[in-house]
Amino acid sequence: MISQEKPLTLLIPYRLIFTLTLLFLVAATTQGQQPFVTDDTDVTPRHKFELEVANEFDILPRLDYPALRQNGTDFGLNYGLFEKVEIGLAVPLLAISSSHVVTPKNVFGVSDSTLHLKYNFYKEREKSRLPAMAIEGLVQFHTGDVSKGLGSGLTDYFVNGILQKTVTSKTMFRLNGGILFSGNLATGQLGIKTRGRVFTAGASVVKTVSKKLDLGVEITGAVTSNFDLGAGQLQSMIGGNYVLNERMTFDFGVVAGHFAASPRVGVVLGFTRDF
Repeated sequence: MISQEKPLTLLIPYRLIFTLTLLFLVAATTQGQQPFVTDDTDVTPRHKFELEVANEFDILPRLDYPALRQNGTDFGLNYGLFEKVEIGLAVPLLAISSSHVVTPKNVFGVSDSTLHLKYNFYKEREKSRLPAMAIEGLVQFHTGDVSKGLGSGLTDYFVNGILQKTVTSKTMFRLNGGILFSGNLATGQLGIKTRGRVFTAGASVVKTVSKKLDLGVEITGAVTSNFDLGAGQLQSMIGGNYVLNERMTFDFGVVAGHFAASPRVGVVLGFTRDF
């Protein structure tokens, strides 16, 4: 007869290893160096604007059936408030497609909007081992229609810490670690829907391939305060930026996810424009 204690004994280390891995990566936020979720320490120059537009098309996890696909377009406008301080607003449009077994089959509308404030309090210095550092606070307002599944119905409060280090003259490493204090991380069918504290983490490596092209990889994740992996989020991306002109880039990426809160696979296309 097999003891019932053995699966539990194996489960606890598994959860612990997963959690420590996420914390070591030290988030999944709606703001980042497009197309990556992992944010950078850079801020929009003082009294300048930056427009970010990104469209992400995702195939949803099988657990979300009868919902099948989700398509979100984020419109983000950032402004350099002070020399090292940026403020920004992101308003997303969301479309969710479902099986014919539900009515309506397709829903579309505004999702939850995000206001963020980022402070780059330490810049990387030549011959110093210390990385550039920034801290970011975000508030997400429930502007999406809950009855259609476009919004969470909650106001979310989130803090994210950012580290950025030049590895070589052409390679940049970024590390994020954040805490959602209240609300949830849900965006439509994706994200952690459990209310309460959530820990997030992300890491990216981006390499300059040519004067016009940057390519990179990232891994991001999130876990609830009780380390419920069934509600967790873990996803990776391969993507980059192509310079169209001195003020505009074309951003692209491919996403693969694991656990219920992540897409099975997705494609991100967008652009960033400085003014």
